[in-house]
Amino acid sequence: MENNIYLMIFVMAGVTYLIRMLPLALVKKEITSPFIRSFLFYVPYACLAAMTFPAILLATSSIWSAFVGFAVALAAAYREKSLLTVAACACVAVFITERVIGLFG
Repeated sequence: MENNIYLMIFVMAGVTYLIRMLPLALVKKEITSPFIRSFLFYVPYACLAAMTFPAILLATSSIWSAFVGFAVALAAAYREKSLLTVAACACVAVFITERVIGLFG
């Protein structure tokens, strides 16, 4: 089978379009079920977490520095700091952890 990149792109675009278009076309009335509404409300957050968490663990040279950075980011976010502050704290924590690991490892 010949690898035709344009055919692959067209099929992926069609599938993506259908996934987004079908619910809009098939569901005409407003969704009133509290369970379904809450489920749909949290889907973007769950997808973002599923895409982000593996990248967090693989972004550094050591799994330990990744965990330290993630823990610091969670702590800063829990204290309702801004996104820039959370990212900066996590970066500093990873940098320090990498230096300590390099010093003793």
